[in-house]
Amino acid sequence: AMRLAVYWSICGMALRLTTLFSLYKFARPFKVSPIRMSSSSSLSNPPTLALRNGLKHPVIGFGTYKVGVIPASASSAVASGGPSSVERTAEECVADALDVGYRFIECAQFYANESEVGKAIAKSGVDRKDLFICSKVWTTTIEQGPQAIEEQLMKTLADLGTDYVDLYLIHWPVPGKHVEAYKTLEKLADSGKIKGIGVSNYAWEDYVELKENGVKNLPLVNQIEINPFLYRKNTISKFAEDGVVLQSYRSLRDGKAFDDPTVLRIAESHNRSAAQILGRWCVQKGFVYIPKSVKKERMVENSEVFDFELSEAEMAELDSLTTPKAIETFGSLYRKCVNRDTSKDGTLDGVKMTITED
Repeated sequence: AMRLAVYWSICGMALRLTTLFSLYKFARPFKVSPIRMSSSSSLSNPPTLALRNGLKHPVIGFGTYKVGVIPASASSAVASGGPSSVERTAEECVADALDVGYRFIECAQFYANESEVGKAIAKSGVDRKDLFICSKVWTTTIEQGPQAIEEQLMKTLADLGTDYVDLYLIHWPVPGKHVEAYKTLEKLADSGKIKGIGVSNYAWEDYVELKENGVKNLPLVNQIEINPFLYRKNTISKFAEDGVVLQSYRSLRDGKAFDDPTVLRIAESHNRSAAQILGRWCVQKGFVYIPKSVKKERMVENSEVFDFELSEAEMAELDSLTTPKAIETFGSLYRKCVNRDTSKDGTLDGVKMTITED
């Protein structure tokens, strides 16, 4: 009897430990171990995150928004009354990014520069199999329906000079249209022209809407703004727990946080730049980091985030930089943008007024 009591005591302890470990595993953020990547050869073979369909997603990529072209409805163009001037062409910038060693290139119909990106890829000599290319279909096309979406995909492939994209994303959850658009991508994926499907700027409620409307292949990724100044823990946790990898845009906050005292202090303690601290925070959290620059030396600097590690205390300090005002601003921007450039632009027609903002 005593042996049996001891046996059951040990079993109970093992069960409690297993449960605690499981809770810890899901509660703690994924962390990329420090990896030395000081040369272009190592940047061209970065760490990867496994997507639920088996694709290996590089943890770092080069973003092409406002590279060579400022889209007409971009906030900076609207504020200035027209397209702003650009320093260099997208072809020149992407050529530099590929030369530096970036192999994940983030594109979109809205960026209006995919043909320039394609020229850079063609001249680079980099094998297609060594590239990871992501593009997104814009709201105007989503509203127009399945045929327009298919035509846009074919244009994107032609512009980029490739037979397929590794990821194709719904850029915004256009009310009343995004579910049909997503199902269109599911059908197009059967042709082999899309290796994986994802979404961008989706609130948790938009994702749930996909699940409730018969989507068979759930999104592999959700591309949203993520940085220490907009760290929406609740939303991120929900997506991560459901197997969705988070791509981070505005990882470096467009340079607007490079003079933040907390970021600068941490940067000084590691002998690093502010950009490298923000980038390291991103990959250490387990997000896909998508910096962008039109300057080659900055492209190199932005990529040097794998040979050091931030302490738990430093990560906690950076986590705390998100304010209630930032969350509120995000909510307003979401409601403004889901109908952007559609026939309902400027209205709240169909817009979800209550979403998980934090």
